Amino acid sequence: MSAFEKPQIIAHIQKGFNYTVFDCKWVPCSAKFVTMGNFARGTGVVQLYEIQHGDLKLLREIEKAKPIKCGTFGATSLQQRYLATGDFGGNLHIWNLEAPEMPVYSVKGHKEIINAIDGVGGLGIGEGAPEIVTGSRDGTVKVWDPRQKDDPVANMEPVQGENKRDCWTVAFGNAYNQEERVVCAGYDNGDIKLFDLRNMALRWETNIKNGVCSLEFDRKDISMNKLVATSLEGKFHVFDMRTQHPTKGFASVSEKAHKSTVWQVRHLPQNRELFLTAGGAGGLHLWKYEYPIQRSKKDSEGIEMGVAGSVSLLQNVTLSTQPISSLDWSPDKRGLCVCSSFDQTVRVLIITKLHKI
Repeated sequence: MSAFEKPQIIAHIQKGFNYTVFDCKWVPCSAKFVTMGNFARGTGVVQLYEIQHGDLKLLREIEKAKPIKCGTFGATSLQQRYLATGDFGGNLHIWNLEAPEMPVYSVKGHKEIINAIDGVGGLGIGEGAPEIVTGSRDGTVKVWDPRQKDDPVANMEPVQGENKRDCWTVAFGNAYNQEERVVCAGYDNGDIKLFDLRNMALRWETNIKNGVCSLEFDRKDISMNKLVATSLEGKFHVFDMRTQHPTKGFASVSEKAHKSTVWQVRHLPQNRELFLTAGGAGGLHLWKYEYPIQRSKKDSEGIEMGVAGSVSLLQNVTLSTQPISSLDWSPDKRGLCVCSSFDQTVRVLIITKLHKI
């Protein structure tokens, strides 16, 4: 690929904030996004912005008692577009951004901070009930149905006597029909656990030797295809989730991506083979996954095992001197992306020529 054909990462809008931004998410079917974080005085904040004439217009600011760590629109309908958030107090709230004084759903979900959240079954993505998964420092991963008050529909916690590990990241996948659904969770010690929600069982686990910062399936609403896991020491791993070997598990390829922690991974909604990773040194890397000629082969005993593909770096850019803490592609406009970094700056990026890859 020549330099002229390569995608370019362009910082379209850049705005400094007066608070620490932990997460940002596009509002579906709009030119708006929300930012979530905490003020220096210790309170939480959600802001709603709209892109207007190459600038950001603040539409709404909501201040809450506890700092807000993470959010998702994944379990809401396109009509309502309610935001689900996890905060430092372990609370799961769902907000109507048009009337945000009181949450439309509220539960004290965890004993400690909710580090990560994901949603499925909303926005016309994935089959089955709308559900939210939360992962916490208290070591538990819980699945919630917003139509059911107080109690989670699933609770994955350490067994008696097992050390509780800080859960840093959660992701839904395999939601291709009414029954099937999995949750993948990553922990501070490098553990990755895949929970089968249909059978309420641990389906697979592995350890990547360093804290798991971010997990994402390339698509939530298809039969499991690929899973990317990023880690503290600058590596990411791509697992081929189509073929599970009884002892070897899923085939994977790993790549040293950044000089420091890889904080986030996000797949392009319009092309699941492209994904962005965000690094601790303020860099963004755009990758492409190439499948092998054959995705599975038989081992010496005739049992099917997966074959990993390869990844290639398409483009990279350094945006900040501080870690990029959150990242989200626009679901509607190909190549439009928003990210936040710990220099209290939010950037709207345009990544060009993606349709040519």
